[in-house]
Amino acid sequence: MSTDNRYFYEPSKGHGLPHNPLNAIIGPRPIGWISSRNAQGQRNLAPYSFFNCFNYDPPIIGFASVGWKDSVANIVETGEFVWNLTTRNLAVQMNQTSAALPHGTDEFEFAGLTPIAGNIVKADLIAQSPVSFECKLSQCIQLTAANGDKIDSWLVLGEVVAVHIDKHLLSAEGIYQTALADPVFRAGGPSAYYGIAEELRFDLHRPTV
Repeated sequence: MSTDNRYFYEPSKGHGLPHNPLNAIIGPRPIGWISSRNAQGQRNLAPYSFFNCFNYDPPIIGFASVGWKDSVANIVETGEFVWNLTTRNLAVQMNQTSAALPHGTDEFEFAGLTPIAGNIVKADLIAQSPVSFECKLSQCIQLTAANGDKIDSWLVLGEVVAVHIDKHLLSAEGIYQTALADPVFRAGGPSAYYGIAEELRFDLHRPTV
């Protein structure tokens, strides 16, 4: 196959484009809107675009932090965190919590969000978010390059020990309605986000052999 119509680069040598395409290609991505507390009870709230779900039973979710940030430090210190769903009407407030605020600033207060206590963990849920997962830390892994060099990035994995879902997002049959929640996803570039709509849905069933 001809490669004349393909742009090629080696990441270690730079991409040569106006903006790194990696996180535009791997996208859109769910947002890890992570709330935590440190051992002294001080709240922290921050969004992470390197986020996903990795296991069913037990349910494991995780996010990656470039740098040892407050979220990672708090979670390692306390062993707990909460993931909150970002919806379209919360997108601006989610973005506000990404600001580089002075250490000790309460992002809940800064973004005008209401904290509510978890049932199991001490980290707070966002009252305005329609879905939240209370999580216990299962692993915190420092990432490494292919040559074994350690990278200043940390993968935080947590077991979901409690789930909160606004009832209006469940159908009469009890099926969660993904599009109804109006979730927001991160795309590439400095500012791109996307949503989803029910009319974009299509269904595929796993083939039987």
